[in-house]
Amino acid sequence: MKDVLLLARTHLTTAIRERITLFWFLVFPVFVLVLLTLIFSRVGEEGEIHFDIALVNRDGGSSASLSLSIVDAFRAMGAALPDGKEPLFTVYEPAASDDVDRFLEDELTALRRGRRAAVIVIPQGLSGAVANAMTPAAATPPPSVAVYMSGTSVASEMAAEIVGQVLAEFDRQLLAQSGRLDPSAELAAETIWLGQAGEGTRYVDFLLPGIILMAFFTNGLFGVPGTILFNRDRKILRRYWVTPLSIGRFLAGFSIGHLGLCALQFALLFLLGRFAFGATVSFAHPTAFLTLLFSALTFLAFGFLIASLARTANAGMATANILNMPMMFLSGMFFPIAGLPAFLLAIVYANPVSYLANALRASVGVESPLFSPALLVGVPLGWIALSVAVAIRKLKWDVGR
Repeated sequence: MKDVLLLARTHLTTAIRERITLFWFLVFPVFVLVLLTLIFSRVGEEGEIHFDIALVNRDGGSSASLSLSIVDAFRAMGAALPDGKEPLFTVYEPAASDDVDRFLEDELTALRRGRRAAVIVIPQGLSGAVANAMTPAAATPPPSVAVYMSGTSVASEMAAEIVGQVLAEFDRQLLAQSGRLDPSAELAAETIWLGQAGEGTRYVDFLLPGIILMAFFTNGLFGVPGTILFNRDRKILRRYWVTPLSIGRFLAGFSIGHLGLCALQFALLFLLGRFAFGATVSFAHPTAFLTLLFSALTFLAFGFLIASLARTANAGMATANILNMPMMFLSGMFFPIAGLPAFLLAIVYANPVSYLANALRASVGVESPLFSPALLVGVPLGWIALSVAVAIRKLKWDVGR
């Protein structure tokens, strides 16, 4: 047992001493956690979502009370908030001396180029048409308020949805004033947060488990085959085989050292997330611990699979680089995977990282399970079995063998 622990310590200390290893396994995950948290952590907080919109009111005249109320509502949403926070909207309107058609054309161009999130056009005669539509003898519906949005911008979609909610509330108030709205017949809706104690999940709490998995993943994908293949090509492993040390005991020590490095990665990232960014997610659950251990073993086995398929160390690193980006980004590590195109979902469902990321987030309460428990365990376990089977048949431990 002493030789196994000595190998584990050697593997761990060597990984820490190597500058390249230290960067990719420890510094790089910390950098990604800091970068993404600083960029996205405040999205969703009051005063932090902000959209630039344009508003064109073609409904003039003294009877245009409805259109003026709509304009006043959006102006109020563009008013400055207390404590210097940004309002929800910055509203751009044509000046009295501007050509309205030219202003609208310029704003639509700005929308296409991403400088506006939405353009709202109130049609001429809207107020009068709505007033007529509220009478029993009304025959034609009133014209629609046009809301232009960009189909290539997520911010534009969000802004258009908010604008639609504002206009829907105006419609509801008009129906209530005309006596056509029956409050008892309205469809009730209740918002239920899935996550921490009745609050919405903060991005740092969603991100932290993914970054921890990313660290484990890069450790297994690059560290395991890199160590084995480079040591084999340099004939360092041959020195082990001239001793009474068996391959099984070498693997035991190597695996313990790998798990020790994963524990170091977890401790560093967890402490940084908790004390630097105020993450509240807790891993103090048996399910979370078992998921972390299961993840580390899955990536360890995957590293052995790459080492068994590559003939040289350089080929192993090239294979790892090819698999790295698709497996990492099509797994839900950094963002939810719902809504991806079908051909990408096929990769997501075959990717063991997808199941591990969802299982870890579900175990700490920041995401509901997207897959059945059988799939959450079965798919990564299938990859472990495949990797071990291939490694037993293909992996060469010595250049001379």
